[in-house]
Amino acid sequence: MTMNRPATYRFHQGERTLPFADTEYDARLKGLRAIMEEAGVEVALITSMHGIAYYSGFLYCSFGRPYGLVVTPTQSVTISAGIDAGQPWRRGYGDNLTYTDWARDNFWRAVAQVAGNARTIGIEGDHLTLLQDQKLRAVLSPERVEDIAPAAMRQRMHKSAAEIALIRAGAAVADVGGHAIREAARVGTREIDVAMAGRDAMELEIAWRFPDAEYRDTWVWFQSGINTDGAHNPVTARQLQVGDILSLNAFPMISGYYTALERTMFVREVDAASLAYWEANVAAHEYGMSLLRPGVSCAEVTQRINAFLEERDLLRYRTFGYGHSFGVLSHYYGREAGLELREDIDTILEPGMVISMEPMLTIPEGQPGAGGYREHDILVITEDGAEDITGYPYGPAFNVVG
Repeated sequence: MTMNRPATYRFHQGERTLPFADTEYDARLKGLRAIMEEAGVEVALITSMHGIAYYSGFLYCSFGRPYGLVVTPTQSVTISAGIDAGQPWRRGYGDNLTYTDWARDNFWRAVAQVAGNARTIGIEGDHLTLLQDQKLRAVLSPERVEDIAPAAMRQRMHKSAAEIALIRAGAAVADVGGHAIREAARVGTREIDVAMAGRDAMELEIAWRFPDAEYRDTWVWFQSGINTDGAHNPVTARQLQVGDILSLNAFPMISGYYTALERTMFVREVDAASLAYWEANVAAHEYGMSLLRPGVSCAEVTQRINAFLEERDLLRYRTFGYGHSFGVLSHYYGREAGLELREDIDTILEPGMVISMEPMLTIPEGQPGAGGYREHDILVITEDGAEDITGYPYGPAFNVVG
């Protein structure tokens, strides 16, 4: 007896709960359809975690399986794997179509089921792999494939009021994590123990503030000593010692939205060389925040901070850009690269953008004051300036601990 095993089916059960109101997703999809019309494409296939989450609210867990969001002039349909059952529908806006594992490339059959005979298809060129691009062309046979990722990124760079409210809440959660980390940082305590204290405090705070959300991905990088030299160095079991430089990095994740708090700290005492670097970086941080206002380009802000550090013979210790956009992103998906404080980014700051100021100086091991110094605040660009939504204090007066 041969069992009938379909390539796709719909599995909709439970009540729908989304990070934002339906009107928010309607507005985002309206913006995407305007992008599609301008690019001359009939159907958009969004495949990235951040893209699908932005337009539908559903944040997928790939585990080696492809996921998608197919948007036509009249439909928006998430394409998900059978292993997720009804969760993508409960947590997504619009329709949801499940594909099965019974035959290879059922994902693409599901996409074709929604896309129909579209001759022109918009994709995220910075996400679709060569392999999946080949399958798209083989199954859908489009006449033209257009990369709409840059335009979609520009759309995400401008935050709605609802997004800014969520980001503001995330910054407050990061402050909670920062205070928990400060309390846990003691001589003899391991980096991992301090990191867990900060993470647990933030997850409890998120659950209190967002009782109907899904909880995933919140993390802490707490670094000490030589481990502070890189901004993204993982946590270790190194024990804190008197005089250590510390780097507090708290990252709450709320419905795919990333916020951050980063602070330089020291254990009990600060030597003179370290204090000089710390205070210089704090000065660069404050100067940088004063530059963030509408009408100024990312490159111009970068050049001014460069000059500030060069005057103090410190520019040689800078290792990366001075800040970046916030929104649907994390350390393993998403990036609004068009809104970064770098020399090669000419984007003009506009009201509704959200950006960090995070200068970092890395002094090589073996030199007086060795270690990585970084302060990080999140600012919302307003009509006439910027609002700092980070509350945790920076500088030596508050952050000598243990």
